This record gives sequence, structure tokens and C-alpha cells, in this order.
Amino acid sequence: MRTDLITREGLAALQQELSYLWREKRPDITAKVAWAASLGDRSENADYKENKRVLRQIDSRVRFLRKRIEAVKVVEYSPQQDGRVFFGAWVEIENEQGEQLKFRIVGPDEIYGRKDYISIDSPMARALLKKAVDDEALVPTPTGPKLWFINSISYVNTTV
Repeated sequence: MRTDLITREGLAALQQELSYLWREKRPDITAKVAWAASLGDRSENADYKENKRVLRQIDSRVRFLRKRIEAVKVVEYSPQQDGRVFFGAWVEIENEQGEQLKFRIVGPDEIYGRKDYISIDSPMARALLKKAVDDEALVPTPTGPKLWFINSISYVNTTV
């Protein structure tokens, strides 16, 4: 398992989230905490308690993002990858029933909020790695192995 891999776009998204949390969200919540604290009794002050909780969550996420950004390794596209499935590839596959899927193989930090991304550590991605168009991939599932055929491989998203 390589949980430290990320695409250039994925790294930019992490950096953007860190910037937003640190430069915009945190100062806004800090101001709310200061305002709520100025009202006096904090033991019964719901605004104070809630905003302190949110501030702790922001600080925790900021610490995580800073460590994560330092730890990840950006995987750049190489022309040598053309024709085969590697990290960062957009892959279109089809099963024997004609069901088609299209997704991008990325690092685990990039899959959240995206239905068209899968982790490099997933059984599907592992089964597809190094395969070419028209190759078959046997993917282990809880209900038994499933056969998928590779229709196309691209390193540029053609649906955008």
C-alpha cells in the first residue's frame, strides 16, 4: 500500500483547503469565540462552546494537512505510461453484462467527495495496474471475482 502518493491536482486541493482554513475560516471562528467570550459567563454560553468546538476541529485539520502535505509524493505523468494503467490514469472498463465504469486512479487523499475517483489501494485499481486496452482484469469482490475488460486508458479527462 502506497498511501503517500498524490496527483498534482490532489496536492493543489490539499493546499487550497489548508489556505482556506488558515486564512479565512479560522480567523472568522476566532472572532466569534472572542465575541462570545466577551459576553461573560462561558459555562452557559452555547455560542462560545460551539465555536470553541469548531475551532478545535479546524486546528486539528490544519495540523493534519500540514503534516500530510509534507509527507505526500506527487506522481507526475510520464509518456512511458501511455497505453497502460498506472497512477493518475482515467480508465474506462466494462463487464460481461455491459455495465461500464469510468474513473481515475488516485491517492487515498483525493477520493473523498468524488464518485469518479478510486484509490490506488483499492482491489479494482490493483487488478487494473499495468494492464492495456482490451486486457481483462479479474477483480476480487466480497461475492467472488468479477471480470472487467479495459476499453480505454487516458491520462487526460476527456469528459470535462
